Amino acid sequence: MTSSELKKMAQEIRKDIVRTTYSTGKNGAHIGGALSCADLLAVLYGEFIDLNKSDTSVRDRFIMSKGHAALAQYCALKQVGLLSQDDLDSFEKDGSEFVAHARHNTKKGLDFSGGSLGLGVSFAVGVALACKEKRMPNHIYVLLGDGECDEGIVWEALLFASHNKLNNMTIIVDYNHLQADGKIDEVVSLGNLLQKMQSFTDNALQIDGHDVDAIKRALEAPQTDMPKIVVAETVKGKGVSFIENKYNWHHGSLNEVKFNKAMAELETNGK
Repeated sequence: MTSSELKKMAQEIRKDIVRTTYSTGKNGAHIGGALSCADLLAVLYGEFIDLNKSDTSVRDRFIMSKGHAALAQYCALKQVGLLSQDDLDSFEKDGSEFVAHARHNTKKGLDFSGGSLGLGVSFAVGVALACKEKRMPNHIYVLLGDGECDEGIVWEALLFASHNKLNNMTIIVDYNHLQADGKIDEVVSLGNLLQKMQSFTDNALQIDGHDVDAIKRALEAPQTDMPKIVVAETVKGKGVSFIENKYNWHHGSLNEVKFNKAMAELETNGK
């Protein structure tokens, strides 16, 4: 896909995030962190992960470790034809398969049941190790949240990935600097996050997580004999002015006025 096509896909993901959040009424959704990772998901699903391969043994895997962003994943999967509009319309409805935290469903492109923070990246290193030992020619991609990095199990997983030289996996950190309770630096500071990641691998880099070309270059960069870690600087709530950089929009609902304002901004910014 061209850069303009990837940017358009990211905007469509954002629009669907806003529409779907609005459809839940007062229940709302985890909208802030979903909006921050739209560009990352557009590049991953638009360029790197082909979920339509009939031979699943060679199919790349994607694990959404930051489980609160399941809505963004659903919207991305709709863009590549794995989910229908009816699937998305059922979000958070009684009896729906598509709820706040994803449920494992490989036919729908959901490789992991998310929600318990830290478990996604831990699960991913196990998948990567198994695939490597079986000499499977696939790649494991993981999206990790910065607030999620408060979990000790994340760092155990990184130690394991480094020790086992899992060069068949890429870990992307959605570094939007906010979590449910406030600023990352005020809750539990991560210090120099890139420097920390460089202690686990010689293949760590930091990028603008809203620049589709930068994301693509990072994912295309040569793999060493170690796992790749990409620290993606993002803005929580990206694309909607009254949500951007507001930690209290980790989860929220949209009334008609806010919905219309959000959609108008996304329409304007997408042109």
